[in-house]
Amino acid sequence: MANILFEVKDQVAYIVFNRPEVYHSMNHAMRLELIEALDACTEDSNVRALYLTGSGKAFCAGEDLQEITDPKGPSLSTIIGEGYNPIVQKIREMPKPVVAAINGVAAGAGANIALACDIAVATASASFTQAFSKIGLIPDSGGTWTLPRLVGMQRATALMMLSDKITATEAATMGLIWKVFPDDAFEIESKKLAITLANMPTRGLALTKQALNQAFTHPFAQQLALEDQLQQEAAQTHDYQEGVAAFLEKRKPVFKGK
Repeated sequence: MANILFEVKDQVAYIVFNRPEVYHSMNHAMRLELIEALDACTEDSNVRALYLTGSGKAFCAGEDLQEITDPKGPSLSTIIGEGYNPIVQKIREMPKPVVAAINGVAAGAGANIALACDIAVATASASFTQAFSKIGLIPDSGGTWTLPRLVGMQRATALMMLSDKITATEAATMGLIWKVFPDDAFEIESKKLAITLANMPTRGLALTKQALNQAFTHPFAQQLALEDQLQQEAAQTHDYQEGVAAFLEKRKPVFKGK
């Protein structure tokens, strides 16, 4: 891959945006590579968690405006329908936890890809902006779905309409991300989080994610029925049996993600 670095280590797939000269703004080739990497993670049983970040000082600056203004480039419909929409949908449907390690600016589609991940953490010097309103567009990449669920309608509206840049600390305070780490500890702590998740009962985590994806659209009774169904599935896993056995035997469980 020319625009993404990809490595599997300690059951974690590390996906690193790698167009530092343009702050990892995304073009067609980069989007396709990211989709390919996500598909590989879904299919590889050795991958039990994903870690998404950028090389250097940026996470992702969103869409490459050189591409979007190129008369010979892909249409906006193609960019969204064949690029950003499949990316965020694959992240939300990924049967494994996905960590967004936001190491710098996250803007536009880049910010919304981060928000689609299961747990987002940021370095103290990172920043976030929706950016779309500055060029007359609306938020895409699932932003209108994820942002109001994370921070509430009022804050989401203001962030989208004003496109203000907010700090990592502000993002954590309003619930946009989970946690902020100091710059000098960020890489170690964020990778430790992904490794921790990879060693947990990841089938149960996948079922939890499946339930959360429905939580804001189901009536209460329907969500209770879904919990019942998914709990029955979880109870059939190796990791449930191992977790109970380890608790009774007063030892550390060894989960296999099965």
